[in-house]
Amino acid sequence: MSDEKKYVVTIARQFGSLGRPIAKMMSEKLGIEYYDRDIVEQAAKKLNLPVSHIDELEEKVKKTRKNSYMRMMFPLGTESSSEQDNIFEAQQNIMRFLVERESCIIVGRCSDFVLSDEPAAIHIYIYAPYDARVKNCVKDLNLTEEDAKKMIMSVDEARDNYQHKNIMVDSSVLGVEKTADFLVDFIRRKFELKTI
Repeated sequence: MSDEKKYVVTIARQFGSLGRPIAKMMSEKLGIEYYDRDIVEQAAKKLNLPVSHIDELEEKVKKTRKNSYMRMMFPLGTESSSEQDNIFEAQQNIMRFLVERESCIIVGRCSDFVLSDEPAAIHIYIYAPYDARVKNCVKDLNLTEEDAKKMIMSVDEARDNYQHKNIMVDSSVLGVEKTADFLVDFIRRKFELKTI
């Protein structure tokens, strides 16, 4: 792996599309690191804030920002709050540091937007039909059907942007493992990686 050049894979996903388990499986198959929630935790540590505080800010912005482009530009809001600016800047810096250091997969956190100018990057969007997503939420997240539908609706509003994507895949067609295999094959071909 050390003789191969570094690359990054960003994954955005619809809620309930099983994007996270697919990304984890991809990282295992590619032998590279996987980052998701830990970026928030690192940003919180860097700014000496509780993780819950960052979550609250992000949720507040998701509810108030209807324009998806503005949400991508200012995912933590535009109320010129220096705290929000600092959090977004910390997350950006952490992502850029990770990409500089090693090949990795980054899930969510507007990583496709933040790393849109990265030359060795692939930006993936994982989605699934509504009914499949409801079933996934009930089965994998133990939500009631009613709660699953509410969560899908509220999260979809915050993630309805398709810019900065190179490939979009419906995870319900192949399921978790075969979708991961398909995307791993795509990444290996794109970056001319040796199979492990």
